[in-house]
Amino acid sequence: MISSLIARILPKKRIRQPRIYHAAQHTIRAGQIDPAALSVIRRLHSSGFQAFVVGGAVRDLLLERRPKDFDIATNATPEQIKPLFRRAFIIGRRFKLVHVHVGRDVIEVSTFRTVQTDENATDEHGRLLSDNVYGTQSEDAMRRDFTVNALYFDPLSEEIWDYVGGVNDIRARRLKLIGSPVTRYREDPVRMLRAVRLAGKLDLTIAPSSEKPLRKLAGLMAHIPPTRLFEETQKLLLSGNAEKNITEVRHYHLLPGLDALLLDENAEHFAALALKHTDDRINIGKTVSPAYLFGALLWPMVTRERDVLLAAGGKPLPALLEAIDTVFERYAHKLAMPRRFQTMIRDIWVSQPRFEQRSGQRPYRLFGQPKFRAAYDFMLMRGENGEVPEELCRWWTLFQDADEEGRQLLIHQLAKTTDDKRSRHRRRRKTAAKLAANGAESS
Repeated sequence: MISSLIARILPKKRIRQPRIYHAAQHTIRAGQIDPAALSVIRRLHSSGFQAFVVGGAVRDLLLERRPKDFDIATNATPEQIKPLFRRAFIIGRRFKLVHVHVGRDVIEVSTFRTVQTDENATDEHGRLLSDNVYGTQSEDAMRRDFTVNALYFDPLSEEIWDYVGGVNDIRARRLKLIGSPVTRYREDPVRMLRAVRLAGKLDLTIAPSSEKPLRKLAGLMAHIPPTRLFEETQKLLLSGNAEKNITEVRHYHLLPGLDALLLDENAEHFAALALKHTDDRINIGKTVSPAYLFGALLWPMVTRERDVLLAAGGKPLPALLEAIDTVFERYAHKLAMPRRFQTMIRDIWVSQPRFEQRSGQRPYRLFGQPKFRAAYDFMLMRGENGEVPEELCRWWTLFQDADEEGRQLLIHQLAKTTDDKRSRHRRRRKTAAKLAANGAESS
């Protein structure tokens, strides 16, 4: 009686129903799903659980892109999932997941979750502190960030389950937050960076309702833990679309630490060169180093500090080393840069004056350094920026590509050219001195 009375008083919880797209209504097929992920889904199904490929994989397949990974969402809890597989491990505290090992592949399996609503769920800025309450599939869809990331594909029936209009948004090439944009950005300010990155990566337009609060809420980025901020910044820079991403991020002032670096035209030009080179390498399948890119963003600040010290009478190398220490102390924490990156960046920077030292065994010693290739690429980029002579860039390109005989010839030719220049300079000085002496006698 009491329970029926409570049921009449309390409002009934509305159960959101999905729009189900059957195989004839979309282009994804089971054969496009990773075999390891398929095997995990089949095992979960055969054990009486629901299981779907979820999120980015479904989105990418609808956009005719190759997914990076195939995550699975299920109504089974981690404790129910683990015994079903020979090698499965529960990971995470804030957000428990199961990593299922299938051969060499690792498939990530998450349990449907709902939004936590108790008083300890968020901090004073609205940022989520906990997100580990299990729920239904519809609740799981509603707590995801963007509609295009909240799609569920069942490879056994080849159906897409859509609770939030994500299929229509993909077809309209629109990136839209689920729920109130202000609330969702406050829950996790990193979503603002993610919106910029995904829009650039997927060639989508941010929906006006999701774009409008970005500039107003940019100050929330100050409350993001440094490690998370660095992680998301790396994704922005290594997306293959870094040049556009950084332009957009600066437009909305989402990374104030970056704005502090690009203070003049030279810094902006050098950063643009580095971002373009990085995009070009990624888009042709070459590897890139995040440390190299951060070094390029900071280099104009190093040269500025070094020039101040030189103008005050400092020696070149000590001035460079002091400038490096100053820049790291002033800016590394703003970019949440790990110390291991600082070590590699320092090696690249300190190598730069050594490219000018090309006599004797010095080129060989520099060429033998582990970070030579990164330092060489950095020097070439400085050449594009007008900081070093084109002749220096050409010489080192020839040196690294030559055999031993060719390298010796390059060093010999350079030494001869240098001696000839010195001889001509001495002759000019002697001639000038004679002319001056003759002039003095005649007067």
